[in-house]
Amino acid sequence: MNVFPNWLQHASAAIAVTFAAVVCCGPVLAGSSNSLMDISTDGELLACTNRDSGSVTIVDLATHTVLHEVPIGHHPEGVSFIGSTHQLAVAVHGDDRIEFVDADSGKANGRIDVFDEPYGVVSTADGSRLYVTLDYPGQVLEVDPKTQTITRTLDVGRFVRGLALEPGGQRLLTTEYYTAIVRTIDLDTWEVVDKWAGSSQENLSRQIAVHPTRPKAYLPMQRSRVTVPHGSGAIFPYVAIVDTEAGEGKRRKRVQMDSFRGTYVVANPWEVAVSPDGNRLYVVFAGTDDMFVCNVLDDNYREIEYDGLLRLGANPRAVRVAPDGATFYVYNALDFNVVAYDASTLQERARVNVCDNPLVGELWLGKRLFYSARQPMVGRRWISCSSCHPDGEPDGRTWQQPEGLRQTQPLFGMAHTHPIHWSADRDEVQDFEHTIRGPLMQGRGLIRGKLNDSLGEPNKGLSRELDALAAYANSHDVPLSPYAKNGLSEAAQRGRALFFSEETKCATCHSGRYYSDSGAMTDSGSGQTFLLHDVGTGRDDPSEKMGTAYDTPTLLGVYRSAPYLHDGSAATLRDVLTTANPEDRHGSTSHLSEQEIDDLVEFLKALPYEQ
Repeated sequence: MNVFPNWLQHASAAIAVTFAAVVCCGPVLAGSSNSLMDISTDGELLACTNRDSGSVTIVDLATHTVLHEVPIGHHPEGVSFIGSTHQLAVAVHGDDRIEFVDADSGKANGRIDVFDEPYGVVSTADGSRLYVTLDYPGQVLEVDPKTQTITRTLDVGRFVRGLALEPGGQRLLTTEYYTAIVRTIDLDTWEVVDKWAGSSQENLSRQIAVHPTRPKAYLPMQRSRVTVPHGSGAIFPYVAIVDTEAGEGKRRKRVQMDSFRGTYVVANPWEVAVSPDGNRLYVVFAGTDDMFVCNVLDDNYREIEYDGLLRLGANPRAVRVAPDGATFYVYNALDFNVVAYDASTLQERARVNVCDNPLVGELWLGKRLFYSARQPMVGRRWISCSSCHPDGEPDGRTWQQPEGLRQTQPLFGMAHTHPIHWSADRDEVQDFEHTIRGPLMQGRGLIRGKLNDSLGEPNKGLSRELDALAAYANSHDVPLSPYAKNGLSEAAQRGRALFFSEETKCATCHSGRYYSDSGAMTDSGSGQTFLLHDVGTGRDDPSEKMGTAYDTPTLLGVYRSAPYLHDGSAATLRDVLTTANPEDRHGSTSHLSEQEIDDLVEFLKALPYEQ
């Protein structure tokens, strides 16, 4: 570990201020901002969710030993201690439920089913209420943990993840994942009362933290410049700072993290944490495995300044500060450990393995490469595969690529719907070695020796690392649609009949189990002929270089992957069937009634309705 502090240890007066902040300020209590980790109010226990192993781990902070690892479900995300207790609430993103766990006994003691994709969870100081974000469809839930029931539901925005309670517990802050829009909910009236929007380039904001005494909120995020298809200008790491007492369009600024410490570039900010005294901000970067330790400035101008650098483990995704401010903890998601650091010296205090490595075979290596913004994947540390496809999801953006406009697709089901890319210019994931070595990533690459052309002789088998990357990229399965949990609705059943009818011909191209006339990857794709279709898009794009016929994407999971079509020109599924299909080139739909269009949309939203 390399440490670069440029400050001295705190004086005793600063320690006294820290102690006062712990006693007086609500946000230093457990669970006030969403995170993959939480520390109990008494400072005795740490809880950490393990996305890959589907568990939550309880750590004794006095001995730095694991007390319990509790199986919890697929892809747990947020975790919170409930008030000052040792009871936990866990957002199980992949199984659509909130799990309750007794951290002392390690026993699950209840659950609440939710509509879809719970992400962040926070607790009031007295533990009487929990608040939970639903990534999809963009809601906030209020939960009574005593009765384990949902008491209120509020539509807040689109893809809502970040969540924090302001000091005093009267208002709740949320962030939209794809836009970094911050909204405030008044907990008395249960309505959105304020909003702070950034620029249209702001992206991937999954967490927010609040200052304990000042009206400030901090959110890690990414800036995606969709008009710049190269690695030194497309993706930028930022921390945005919001003045929560000012109105929309006022007092929101962003600090560029890749120039925060001179020319030291970092990538993929994931979480932040504020110290209990409000004097420090900790920022972890999941792409370059770094942390910036920042001084918080009371100047309403610069806001934060560089104070120290830590080199962390693989794919750090969470940071939490102990209630006394003396220690902070980092969760390295692909080392499967939590590391404790002394806040005064930045020296490591302890290391705790929170779970066994659940990624078998080459998946672990492939995932590490996928999330890395360092060599041999990336030359200048700006970008990683996960900058556009975090956890296999899209970034919600349409990029101006050298070949034309291209909307980012999810990776779900990719192994079964080759070729790859809208223009079908790659027949195996190993062909992304061209991207790794190209202008976007500028990496050294994973093949030692000759690289075969895309659609030429296979690159599979030429590199253990490249095959591992392909294995991970192809490992993403499509979850059951939340609109099909109870089977197809009557409207969706009518829509299914329309979809498969000769009248619409939707199933002519969107056929088979994956609703695509593309197929599974093969050992050798050379010489294959792929089915491409001209559906009337691309003709108005002067930058299109590869023709206006495109590969058929899968429709599984299409309910959450807007915008649609290769150029992102259809904002909704209804647009795909109506305004974006005037010549009936994308199925014959112009003659359908409003009700029939609605039914067809309901069927598409329900895909997949069986697994």
